[in-house]
Amino acid sequence: MAKPGRDRVSCHHMRESIEGMVGHLGVPGIQCVVVDAERSLFEHAGGWADVAGRKRMEPDTTTMLYSMTKTFTAAAVLQLVEAGEVDLDAPFRHYVPHTPYGDAVTIRHLLSQTSGIPNPVPLKWIHLAAEHPQFDEHAALDAVLKVHGKTDFAPGKKYGYSNIAYWILGRVIEQVSDMTFDAYMEKNLFGRLGLHSSEIGFVVPTPAHHAKGYIPKYSFMNLSKSLLMERRFFGSYEGRWFHIKDHYLNGPAFGGLVASGRAVAVFLQDQLKARSVLFGREIKDLFYQQQKNNRGKPVPMTLGWHVGRAKGKHYFYKEGGGGGFHGEMRIYQDTGIAAVAVANDATFRAGNFLDRICRDFLR
Repeated sequence: MAKPGRDRVSCHHMRESIEGMVGHLGVPGIQCVVVDAERSLFEHAGGWADVAGRKRMEPDTTTMLYSMTKTFTAAAVLQLVEAGEVDLDAPFRHYVPHTPYGDAVTIRHLLSQTSGIPNPVPLKWIHLAAEHPQFDEHAALDAVLKVHGKTDFAPGKKYGYSNIAYWILGRVIEQVSDMTFDAYMEKNLFGRLGLHSSEIGFVVPTPAHHAKGYIPKYSFMNLSKSLLMERRFFGSYEGRWFHIKDHYLNGPAFGGLVASGRAVAVFLQDQLKARSVLFGREIKDLFYQQQKNNRGKPVPMTLGWHVGRAKGKHYFYKEGGGGGFHGEMRIYQDTGIAAVAVANDATFRAGNFLDRICRDFLR
């Protein structure tokens, strides 16, 4: 574990290394934070949040988290489990009756990605930020369910990632809490963590302080972008980068969070503490308990985290990426550290980056 007061020379070297990676790895801008339960061990923001406007990426610049959102959604569901309002092993249709898939799919199946619910490519499940006031999320989900209303395999048979599963969990939260999903999250997660709406939420709080999302000009993704999204999302070329216009995911529960790396680190730090402000010890332990399939064999998921191992170190993680951003957050429980890295480049290899950054803190 990193020692208290990690020497400044080493941290300075890491900052220089990251700045070098911004150039050599070809990302416009990046945020990286490493914490233990009590303090920030390392924080750096480098490069550009806005290439054309020459605006620097700052530690509190907001970015798109995409699928990292799922872990926050899972935490909200487990709060309702702790309150006795949701039963993990009850069919999810007890809470959201007018949906397909039958009574065999439980809340636990949704959380652990063993539901069998299909996972069509969700790249076009987005809308422009300017369209958000008129957007009907429930109608969007209902339309998706009509097209993809059958499971791919028997619930609990195996692991199978599904964005729809977590979109449904957002609806469960709404039905049980009698609140909108974003209102529940703001009050019961972000509020408890002491985070303001300017730091984390489901809309861009301040456009001037939000990073632009990019894809590299010289990349297969740029060549094929017309197949991936509609032209109305296209920005313009800014040097070596192609800008994707600000947008939101149609399903906030599976990928809609807008936040800074610093805000994510607050959540991670809470999870490293002996006492979380989000839920009690029993539910927190459940949050990190690796799940099993119907045959009793482990799947690579807890009730909200993926399970990883690298260089002999076990960790929990969630990555997320989409139209212009990619990032990952990790918790090393045995070592007592956590880290997050986000770049405003859809092709950024966040996992490889964190392998390199975390290595010094795991010695």
